[in-house]
Amino acid sequence: MPEVQTSQRASWRDYKELTKPNVVALMILTSTIGMFMAVPGMVPLTVLILGNLGIAMCAGAAAAINHLVDQQIDERMTRTKNRPIAKGRISDFQAGMFVLIVGGGGMAILFIWINALTAWLTLASLLGYAVVYTMFLKRATPQNIVIGGLAGAAPPLLGWVAVTGEIHGHALLLVLIIFAWTPPHFWALAIHRKDEYALVDIPMLPVTHGVEFTKLHILLYTLIMFVITLLPYATRLSGPLYLVCAVLLGLRFLYWSIEMLRNKNHLAPIKTFRYSIVYLMLLFLAMLVDHYIYPVSTL
Repeated sequence: MPEVQTSQRASWRDYKELTKPNVVALMILTSTIGMFMAVPGMVPLTVLILGNLGIAMCAGAAAAINHLVDQQIDERMTRTKNRPIAKGRISDFQAGMFVLIVGGGGMAILFIWINALTAWLTLASLLGYAVVYTMFLKRATPQNIVIGGLAGAAPPLLGWVAVTGEIHGHALLLVLIIFAWTPPHFWALAIHRKDEYALVDIPMLPVTHGVEFTKLHILLYTLIMFVITLLPYATRLSGPLYLVCAVLLGLRFLYWSIEMLRNKNHLAPIKTFRYSIVYLMLLFLAMLVDHYIYPVSTL
């Protein structure tokens, strides 16, 4: 790494980038909604604020570990080459201390002010993403994102447990939605960045099995996800407003999955990826609004 890069001073923006704030923001949205779905009324402010703060800090620490482990890969990929560790603005030691302080602080918040079960589940999620996925699965199998997606799907369960102190079947259903959403979401990006993943020897599905095979699997997983998103209504977790939104949003997702298979729009993969983010946000927001329009006891 060039000396000029390692001599640059890190700014607060570099440390913010280490946490992948956009990813963490989406996680905190789903954990917050998990909290509200767990109770018929208002979530206690202490749990709402400190619970999400602890979860966010642990998620940010896991993201920083991802930056640290993947720095050699990041240096070679256009999408990631300007990350602070890859460019040398933050050293390995600084990143490691950041992980310990932020991750340790998040765990302390959860243990002291929330409950032990939330803290342990959050730690399991952190290790699942930062260690199991980043260090092993990502480089070992084209099913990396399918298996490793469970860690990223945990936030609504963490939010639910932060409020109730126990694991509920409805909370696991929220996890299942994100778990099914993750492959079509990430594979769409992997198609768009296929050459970069091939360059750094990461066995993403489009690299190992081809783009057409991946597009077919995106469609299949989207169909599975569509069916799963109807289960909150079937299990009486959510009401008719959510059902209508889930169907409309899901049909749009299916449209983009089919559009990729048609091979007539070279921008379809990246547009599918972008829509998938909006889709998940709107789906969970619809669930939240429905929860208060059509209240159903979940406890």
